[in-house]
Amino acid sequence: MFRRAPEPAAANDEKPGFFRRLRARLNRGDSWLTTDLADLVRGREIDAAILEELETRLITADVGLEATTRILDDLRKRVARKELTDVNALIAALRESITRILAPCAVPLVIDPARHPFVILVVGVNGAGKTTTIGKLARRCADEGHSVLLAAGDTFRAAAIEQLKVWADRSGSAFAAQGAGADPGAVVFDALQSARARGTDVLLADTAGRLHSQSHLMEELKKVKRVLQRVDASAPHEVLLVLDANQGQNALAQAQQFREAVGVTGLVLTKLDGSARGGIVIAIAQRLKIPIRYIGVGEAAEDFGEFDAAAFAAALVEGAHGGPGQAGAAP
Repeated sequence: MFRRAPEPAAANDEKPGFFRRLRARLNRGDSWLTTDLADLVRGREIDAAILEELETRLITADVGLEATTRILDDLRKRVARKELTDVNALIAALRESITRILAPCAVPLVIDPARHPFVILVVGVNGAGKTTTIGKLARRCADEGHSVLLAAGDTFRAAAIEQLKVWADRSGSAFAAQGAGADPGAVVFDALQSARARGTDVLLADTAGRLHSQSHLMEELKKVKRVLQRVDASAPHEVLLVLDANQGQNALAQAQQFREAVGVTGLVLTKLDGSARGGIVIAIAQRLKIPIRYIGVGEAAEDFGEFDAAAFAAALVEGAHGGPGQAGAAP
């Protein structure tokens, strides 16, 4: 959730419920990593063939070669030291190895009270879920007592303006928009000036979806950022990239391109309740090390929560019902 300083008690209340949703939605049953693993291991030691099977599952689930190599190297060393004697030990070690990759990226978004308003520019490709993400962030922010203004910087889709207005009404946020086809830079410029005049705490600015390969549209996004800096040289204070987890390795390419273009400072991974298996989250953490602020596992507001490395690794490895023997299951 949004934070100013130490984690508020509300965050602790959120985690158990969101963790249960994560486990239920991410794999929709048994883990794709460890299903049938007990049958493979039964009556034999952890050997090269079992590790090769794990390697295949990781690579085919978009974990990527770099992260897969790191995970398997760790497991092979532990096998050589005779530390992994049964399937429960193997699953626990796999979960720990994935957690180590993810943990440096589990960095909550901090609202700096010295930045007033705190400007969050939300970017991403078409259909990633930017507008919905903004709405959910606005609701969380308002629930914590922050005043919020939503800026409809996606002026190419009239429906996007209407959708954002609905979220503004739901969250009790102020709303700034111009007509369809208006210059996005002008929209965010006026919105930031309005937020400053009102004394608003947080400005959340939507932008039109654009493919990372469309250079002219990426240049337009750079212009939006420059326009914000005319009002506040330090803005935007967060550039939040929304990624559809179902995009697989293409999501990694999107993250790389958007980071180069506008200096992405945080990620939101959406649609993890779809066909995505979650492996791309590991690949992104290993390669880019950009903070992962939030993940989404459904449409409801409660299906959106802070990224927790250990909980995510447990859901990946153990599935909805826990691994064999529920080895080392997260609380």
